[in-house]
Amino acid sequence: MNPDRPAPAPAHGDPGLPADRIADRARFDFVRYANCWEDADVLVAALRPRPGARILGIASAGDNCLSLVAAGADVVAVDLSPAQLALAELKRAAIRRLPYEALLAFLGVRPAPAPDRLATLADLAGELSPEARAYWQSNAAAVAGGVVHWGKFEHYFGLFRRRVLPLVHGRRIVGELLAPRDAAGREDFYRRRWDTWRWRLLFRLFFSRAAMGRLGRDPEFFRYVEGSVAERILGRARYALTVLPIADNPYVRYILTGGFATALPHYLRPEVWARLRARLENRPEALALRLGAIDEVAAASVAGGGARFDGFNLSDIFEYLDPPACARIFRGLLAAANPGARLAYWNMLVPRRCPPPEPAGSPEAATAPRVRPLDEEAAALFARDRAFFYSAFVLEEVC
Repeated sequence: MNPDRPAPAPAHGDPGLPADRIADRARFDFVRYANCWEDADVLVAALRPRPGARILGIASAGDNCLSLVAAGADVVAVDLSPAQLALAELKRAAIRRLPYEALLAFLGVRPAPAPDRLATLADLAGELSPEARAYWQSNAAAVAGGVVHWGKFEHYFGLFRRRVLPLVHGRRIVGELLAPRDAAGREDFYRRRWDTWRWRLLFRLFFSRAAMGRLGRDPEFFRYVEGSVAERILGRARYALTVLPIADNPYVRYILTGGFATALPHYLRPEVWARLRARLENRPEALALRLGAIDEVAAASVAGGGARFDGFNLSDIFEYLDPPACARIFRGLLAAANPGARLAYWNMLVPRRCPPPEPAGSPEAATAPRVRPLDEEAAALFARDRAFFYSAFVLEEVC
């Protein structure tokens, strides 16, 4: 086993496993997200990465962990999915070895012939672990088409763009929506030209719990959701299309056009890429990849004599778990945290926060770290969050 990929957690169905593990309820054997769909600008501002800092995070597509590395932190990226880790590893290798424009073409951000991408993959093979190399050899079609388009979530948006959006608005109107305007102009355009009854109806149908669970995410990701999924996302979509600037929003632009154009994800902006490549060239282990559950990786790191962590990039993992399982994960993370460490995570449809301290007098109360919510800072960051799916951004600090 490559040292970048320690042994996975015990197999599903192990009677010793705690209850309500998402790994037992959903599939993790394919790329679900080819891009990270949480705003990296918000995450970087929240966690304040810096040289010497150590951050533990959810790998997902690798993008946001790479953004933290670019800011100087050493990042341990964890995922339950070998496919997601293979994607993050491929991006890491490409950033280390390819010039900027070649990188964008290889990933699929810019056009490139399929044979060119496959030739580049062959050139990068020596940079990959045996697991990642085998994965991409078995999924060459993903590389040929550009890996940033390979995820199930991206395919879901492709269905929306090709099958649903044309029933509402043509390309000309989409182009006008994405044109630079001030806030008043965006509100006026949305109200007069975009927000039709057909837009609201088809949006509600396509972004319903049933459609998202079957086509985009996983039905198990909605187990603890109450109320209308589509209505909440529609309200956040209006916010993103009116209150926030649209022209440079990579999330909106990808959904509506199938590409980023000049609205690049944070880690691919020229100035961020330059810092990131320099760091990975000199220190490839600045982004370490681990297979398993994040609390188990945190515990293993500390037990093995590793340094504790100064920050936690937790995506929206608590959405999918019941409160006892969330409390167990929080305990594991806090046990591996330095004083002053920050925990950043999103709530999409299920409200989750770090549970209150153990009751006074309990065995855990004497040694358990405490967290304080940074609600004012979190609210200010969430007000400019361009990834509009989420209902809240949570930021907490270890006392």
